[in-house]
Amino acid sequence: MILSVSSALAEPTRLAAPQILHDGDKHCVCDLMRRLGVTQGRMSRHMRVLKQAGPLVDRRDAQMRYRIKPDLAPHLRRLLDAAWVEGVIA
Repeated sequence: MILSVSSALAEPTRLAAPQILHDGDKHCVCDLMRRLGVTQGRMSRHMRVLKQAGPLVDRRDAQMRYRIKPDLAPHLRRLLDAAWVEGVIA
């Protein structure tokens, strides 16, 4: 699983998205799009890749909302933490 997460994070937008989700809140695709400057289709594809890799979960209410998996394995959490230290987004 660490290889799939590492591969998913190799793309700059997919590296930046979990940094936004780091606050523990659920964020809609529209919020991620606005903050990262990408289209809805592109953001949805990036989020699907991250979800399939394992570190994210989603929930649909009025909108699709994403967050980091609450029970994410400690070694994957450390991998994401290391990526956040890099400060990819402002």
